[in-house]
Amino acid sequence: MTARAERLAAPAGRLINRDKPVSFTFEGRLYDGYEGDTVASALAANGVAMLSRSFKYHRPRGILTMAGQDANTLVQLPDEPNVLADRLPVSPALRVEGQNYRGSLEKDQLSALNGLSRFLPAGFYYRTFFRPKGAWALWEPLIRYMAGLGKVNLKAPHPYHDKQYLWADVAVIGGGPAGMAAALEAADKGAEVILVDENAILGGSLGYARFEANGVDPSASLNDLVSRVSGHAGITVMTDTTCQACFADNWLPLIRGNRMYKMRAKSVVVATGSMEQPLVFRNNDLPGVMMGSAAQRLIHHYGVRPGQKAVVATANGDGYGVALDLAEAGVEIKAVVDLRKDPDAGQRGAAVERNGIRILPGHTVWEGQAAKGNRGLTGAAIARVTGEGQCDPTGETLDCDMLCMSVGYTPTAHMLYHAGAKLSYDDETAMMAVRELPEHLFVAGSVNNAFDLSAVVAEGRHAGWSAAKDAGLSVDNEPAVPNTRGSLGQTHPWPIFSHPKGKDFVDFDEDLQVKDLKNGIADGYSHVELLKRFTTSGMGPSQGRHSAINTMRMAARATGEAMADVGTTTSRPPYSAETFGQLAGRSFDPIRLTGIHNRHVELGAQMMVAGDWYRPWYYGPPGKARECAEAESMNVHNNVGVIDVSTLGGLEVQGPDAAEMLNRMYTFTYLKQPLNRARYVLMTDQAGVITDDGVAMRIHDEHFYVTATTSGVGAVYQNMLFWNAQWRLRVNVTNVTTSYAGINIAGPKARKVMEILCPDEDLSIEGWPYMDARVCKVAGIESRVMRIGFVGEPGWEIHCPAEMGETMWDALMETGEPFGIKPFGVEAQRLLRLQKGHIIISQDTDGLTHPYEAGMGWAVSKRKPMFIGGRSLEILEKKPLTRQLVGFVLTSKHAPVPEECHLVIHNGQITGRVTSCYYAPILDQVIGLAYVAPEQAADGTIIQIRVGHSMVDAQVRKPQFYDPENKRQEL
Repeated sequence: MTARAERLAAPAGRLINRDKPVSFTFEGRLYDGYEGDTVASALAANGVAMLSRSFKYHRPRGILTMAGQDANTLVQLPDEPNVLADRLPVSPALRVEGQNYRGSLEKDQLSALNGLSRFLPAGFYYRTFFRPKGAWALWEPLIRYMAGLGKVNLKAPHPYHDKQYLWADVAVIGGGPAGMAAALEAADKGAEVILVDENAILGGSLGYARFEANGVDPSASLNDLVSRVSGHAGITVMTDTTCQACFADNWLPLIRGNRMYKMRAKSVVVATGSMEQPLVFRNNDLPGVMMGSAAQRLIHHYGVRPGQKAVVATANGDGYGVALDLAEAGVEIKAVVDLRKDPDAGQRGAAVERNGIRILPGHTVWEGQAAKGNRGLTGAAIARVTGEGQCDPTGETLDCDMLCMSVGYTPTAHMLYHAGAKLSYDDETAMMAVRELPEHLFVAGSVNNAFDLSAVVAEGRHAGWSAAKDAGLSVDNEPAVPNTRGSLGQTHPWPIFSHPKGKDFVDFDEDLQVKDLKNGIADGYSHVELLKRFTTSGMGPSQGRHSAINTMRMAARATGEAMADVGTTTSRPPYSAETFGQLAGRSFDPIRLTGIHNRHVELGAQMMVAGDWYRPWYYGPPGKARECAEAESMNVHNNVGVIDVSTLGGLEVQGPDAAEMLNRMYTFTYLKQPLNRARYVLMTDQAGVITDDGVAMRIHDEHFYVTATTSGVGAVYQNMLFWNAQWRLRVNVTNVTTSYAGINIAGPKARKVMEILCPDEDLSIEGWPYMDARVCKVAGIESRVMRIGFVGEPGWEIHCPAEMGETMWDALMETGEPFGIKPFGVEAQRLLRLQKGHIIISQDTDGLTHPYEAGMGWAVSKRKPMFIGGRSLEILEKKPLTRQLVGFVLTSKHAPVPEECHLVIHNGQITGRVTSCYYAPILDQVIGLAYVAPEQAADGTIIQIRVGHSMVDAQVRKPQFYDPENKRQEL
């Protein structure tokens, strides 16, 4: 059967482009479709009803919702399993296979399980495979062979993914009439609105359903709303986008293609609509049995005639609209079977009667007649309803190849549950109803049980107005809330008609029949949460969208409880399947460059990431980090070197209580720190764990300039603000990291360079002692200059205005040229500081390291009344150490060099790990730092480090490997 044979003429098929045919393969056979088709719609147009096999019994399955709300259409792509065929667009050369079968989709070898259902009751796996002892080892391979859905291709290429951040005053989720009305109202009040819809076009049910007119023209309403939304400057429309959840503070993860949008909104309107629910009868899962809305989507969205002969089973007026749409599409309607004894189908029912279509009130479908191999529907057995869930055992059989179910709805309320809204069952409407909403969240439309079109639009307007007001916009003229909502009679309270022969499916995903739920309840799992887990009802890919309510109904009947008291199962994000790639995406990495960055590039630097910053790793060709870093370190020892330290954090601490602030935040003492002196700062948290370090320069009695680590300054700044909000000291803290460029000049000839650039300063050892600091001019630029020795050679750290950083660098390089000045990078800096035993926070420390085990007890004052972490450190000091950071040197020059995190082993047990390790050319030794057991910490102790499959001997040494007496600072 060709694609065109089942296609309807325009205006049917709003989503397809008939001028652009597309060919693809399904199960190795070539099919034709159109641009805008999904795989499911194109196959339906070609007369293909069976798309997949069911999970447990391998029964044939076909279209159920045409909205991506079920697992019936899951198919396999070459590199991706479990793809929804009713969401997957056709594309040239697309190769699609069915899934969950052995052999072929048409002739599944495992379909024999369908005849064994009496031996496979719900929960049988809990009671079968664990005995006798060891049986699981035999069963597991077979179960793994038979279970599962699609197949993962472990060699599949990883496509591009990324993330984007969005902000809005009002986010509206759902692009149907309620959502569009809400977006327009909020935008008209001045709100920035983002309107999100999972479908390809706006309109929701307006685009396919046949509404009861009630004085409103649905087609005109659709065109008007879409036109106004599309043309509104204050509304951003995101179609083909799924909102997966609603997290705290209105954080909304949106998925579109391979991108995740992380959106924050001040207020959120949920207008996600509702989902049709199935009628439960024998063989209600056969291909050709579908929701009425699925048939309407096929007709209006894709121009597909869904079948030749149809039965419509309904319990509301919408089913009559389905019948009318099918009849207009050329489908012969055998009967409209209405579960209600005295139905009021309104204008649509009257139109069905005028068209001579047979109506059977007070009847239900009792059984679907299956084609050979259950591959389709050949007829529907109809029976008279005699009571709740009961009907005559016999009745007439109607010849048909499709059956549409329109018996009721449930709100698409996943976002409401995620956000903490309260919903409970409403007996009057036979649906879940919103009882309580959290702050900043509003609802409108059928998700809120409004079905009359005028009421839906009115609710949308009011929700949009309320959201704009909640977002802080100035609003007036509050829209009216509708008095009638059209929700009565939309949903049948008991659309479950169990059959003595079974195959009356409540959960299509898990092949759960009525008897499975009854047996689970009889076994004592009557609570809906327990029943869910024992039977797996609602635990399949569609997450109970079409089984949860009927499961609740059965639990309520069994326990005698009211539906409102039974409760609901927990709805958890995500709403729909998402890939690891979508979750991971590309991390959002802001790139920060120092003011001297271009100079480093010109000098051939290989760059590395440090926090948010790019820093020179080393200067030289790629792949030569070790050689270049060693040469750079030797130049610092023999001549003079410069390194860009602009990435160091900088904090201004000013005010009468500035010294007191530092005294409380850091472990050392600062109240009596002299002016123009620098002092080491070590920060711990309340548990006494080391969190950051740096240097504090006292510029004035009430002014300190404090440095922090590159990656830690943000946390230090926030920490200071947090604590001072409680202490209320007279102090102001400002993060000035990006206001200053920092350059460290070091080496035995550094003083000669500085003397030229600072002619007004006394740079002698006596005139500028170690750790002195002052504000002075360097190369004519006023700077904050500290004499420090982090790299083990005499040096000065110069902090000048950021805009002058490049000028300062040029002045140092030009002046230092006669003295052999060269730049050095982070790799050389790490080697140089290791030679002096200086630790790097987060490399030589971890989330548990306290000062005493890191050999930093000298930096902890015992004279202060308090500081953050002080009480914990008092306790820790009295306890015996469990580990200790020590220096070490390898005993053999030919041994492999350990790397960070290589393990220290003693008597076969792990006693520590390496934190830093380098070959030091100035010492001609491999040196490092490592945590060891306290009994291994004595100077001279031999420890063993595992390097690959070898054990390397090392000798414990004090970590001041180079110039332990600091005589180099006197050069």
